[in-house]
Amino acid sequence: MNRQEIENEIAELKMDYVRHQGDIEKLETTGHAKMVEKAEQRLERMEQKLAELNQKLADL
Repeated sequence: MNRQEIENEIAELKMDYVRHQGDIEKLETTGHAKMVEKAEQRLERMEQKLAELNQKLADL
C-alpha cells in the first residue's frame, strides 16, 4: 500500500466515522440503546483501523 492509498483510506474512514457519530446521536435521542451500543463498537473498530493506518503512514 503506498502513501496515497493510505491517505485516501484514512480520509474515507474519517468521513464514515463522522457519519456514524451523527447516527449515534440520532439513535440516542430516539431511545435505541442496543443499536447505540453496536454503533459505538463500530466506532471503536474504526478508531483501531485509523491508528493502524496512521502508523503505516508514519512508517513510510
